[in-house]
Amino acid sequence: MTDMLSLIGGVCVVAGTALSLIGAAGLLRFPDVYTRIHAASITDTGGASLVLLGLCLIAGLSLTALKLAFVWFSIMLTTPVAANALANAAFGSGHRPRIGAFQIMRTDERRKTSRGTEAP
Repeated sequence: MTDMLSLIGGVCVVAGTALSLIGAAGLLRFPDVYTRIHAASITDTGGASLVLLGLCLIAGLSLTALKLAFVWFSIMLTTPVAANALANAAFGSGHRPRIGAFQIMRTDERRKTSRGTEAP
């Protein structure tokens, strides 16, 4: 039974590591700061959850597994808060989300025509 739990735990650790590596590739490929924040937070929570679950299965029922559960709980609390704070800071500093090939403009920017004059 312990060998089976260790095998399942090893598979979870490898899957979590692979998910984190895929997320790192997403950080390099995505076009703007918001999609990069999304990729980082999703892979951080998903990859870390799988790795910590696998390590808990390998450790068995022990104090080490309890410590890993506390680490998982703190990651689940802090990662969404950090992603939200980064997104708010990016929006406050003027970064606008990209949608397709276009970028969202503010209302006052839409009123301007291509010659730089105000539209009626």
